[in-house]
Amino acid sequence: MNIYIGNFSYDITGDDLREVFGAFGNVESVKIIRDKFTGDSKGFGFVEMLNKTEAQAAMQGITEIKGRRITINEARPQMNRSSHGGKKGNFWNKNIRGERRY
Repeated sequence: MNIYIGNFSYDITGDDLREVFGAFGNVESVKIIRDKFTGDSKGFGFVEMLNKTEAQAAMQGITEIKGRRITINEARPQMNRSSHGGKKGNFWNKNIRGERRY
């Protein structure tokens, strides 16, 4: 089960999350989302646990990390993003005669 964790301190590391969630069961992976330019943490991330019962216990049992209250819930599936910025099929994708460009 993939778990979303938000509102944690920017100095939290993957090892910190692995340690906290590891108390509830086996942690498969940890991913802290970082700014693509600076590499700094954005204060949220994901923990994947294979056992759903252990993951649910962690979601109910963890309310704060290092003294800071966190948001925690089951992660939603990632949405596919268009490379056109949501402008698929508009004026910019057509030539002068209105025909679609590929």
